[in-house]
Amino acid sequence: MSRTAAAVLLLAVPAAAVLGGLAAPHDPTAPLAAPWQGPGPGHLLGTDALGRDVWSRVLAGGAGLLAVSVAAALAASAAGVAAGLAAGWYGGRTDRVLGSLADLLLAVPSLLLALVVAVALPGHAAVVTATVCGGAPLTLRVVRDAVRAIRGAGYVEAARGRGERGAALLVREVLPAMKGVVTADLGLRVVVALQIASALNVLGFGPSPPAPDWALMLRENMPGVGVNPWAVAAPALAIGLTTVALVLAVHLVTARAPGARTRKESQ
Repeated sequence: MSRTAAAVLLLAVPAAAVLGGLAAPHDPTAPLAAPWQGPGPGHLLGTDALGRDVWSRVLAGGAGLLAVSVAAALAASAAGVAAGLAAGWYGGRTDRVLGSLADLLLAVPSLLLALVVAVALPGHAAVVTATVCGGAPLTLRVVRDAVRAIRGAGYVEAARGRGERGAALLVREVLPAMKGVVTADLGLRVVVALQIASALNVLGFGPSPPAPDWALMLRENMPGVGVNPWAVAAPALAIGLTTVALVLAVHLVTARAPGARTRKESQ
């Protein structure tokens, strides 16, 4: 199996998490039986604290969590890439100012920042804020180092000779050469955002009941874990499997990135 095919299969896991609610056999918010019943006919994984079908809630519980995580990751990656391009290309004072700001943001633990923001703002806003403040500085460093390594490359100098300058040179020549780096970093930002969002939702800063949500399911069903452990194990496995699939997919997709740059340099 090729790397691309394997990556597609792995990405099918988060895709299924987003669309899984369409295949839910029961209404994920409606009580159907007694609380915390074990697996049985009509209830593949039993019921939860309110008698709702655990399997249906697992199928429907990933869409909101992943949507918030991807939005937060995109914001963090965009901010970090823009700052990293500027710092790596222009250097000097620009690099020092942006680098100092990144160091300042990294001094604040992301989860602590998310908890503080969640007190005043909705949970999804806290996830975005924490992911941007904690992730963008790391993206900046990665992109800055990559820009420094390729700004003197032959194809960049050739573009200079054709008259390309400033932002056009960065967008047309430098950024495409770093697509593997940027893609890998974006994947990591999604994973971190998913972790932050899950932590906040478990602590009660996410969607309100009876909304189906993997992290909220952990919070709701922990008291009955000894009666129906699937009510806790299933959403926990869903979060873990999605995280692992994302990390492996990013690794497979970016494994070919160095070759892309080599081909362009040889043209």
